[in-house]
Amino acid sequence: MITIRKSQERGYADHGWLKSYHSFSFAGYYDAEHMGFGNLRVINEDRIAPGMGFGTHSHSDMEIVSYVLSGNLAHKDSMGNVKGIPPGDVQRMSAGTGVQHSEFNHAKDLETHFLQIWIEPNTRGIAPSYEQKTFAKTDKQGKLKLVASSTGAEGSVAINANADLYAGLFDKGETANLTLAVNHKSYVHLVRGELKVNGVVLRTGDAAKLVNEQAVHITDAVDAEVLVFVLS
Repeated sequence: MITIRKSQERGYADHGWLKSYHSFSFAGYYDAEHMGFGNLRVINEDRIAPGMGFGTHSHSDMEIVSYVLSGNLAHKDSMGNVKGIPPGDVQRMSAGTGVQHSEFNHAKDLETHFLQIWIEPNTRGIAPSYEQKTFAKTDKQGKLKLVASSTGAEGSVAINANADLYAGLFDKGETANLTLAVNHKSYVHLVRGELKVNGVVLRTGDAAKLVNEQAVHITDAVDAEVLVFVLS
């Protein structure tokens, strides 16, 4: 079964310095039918204005993944990490027993556009930790590249959650097929462009929930960037 979540159906918040689309209930946006999907709790598509950002705030018992689309996201946390996250990098922060961090766009004239992803952990109360890796465009072009996983396989960042995250870039003639194990479901979020998932058209910002499907089939892509979550 495939259920489509259209881009315009997402929650939206405009704070002036921050414009954000919420795939699931978050902050002031509440929709009882969209509280998450399995242990995938948050996908926020955020745009931070130049010179602005999130001040220091706390998280606990959550796996937080940042996927930057354009600009640069400056990260600073209570574990001592001071990092810049450019497009192509995937950052993972395991909040565990508690961590404080801030996120800023220090550019003077360039917006930072990124996806903030929260996944519920399979173990609570672990020590906080941080990981960041770069994935070249060639690693993702015409294929689904594993970028985050419970095991850290294939050079992915390791998350404390029963979830795998794949990223792919697809254009005309490029296809991919990802087999799903029994009792696993998938959430497909189209970052940009157009493609078909199991024969169903998605356009920029759309998503598809796959339940009781044997595989994720990517076809008919046009300048597409996609994230595919596999959840147990």
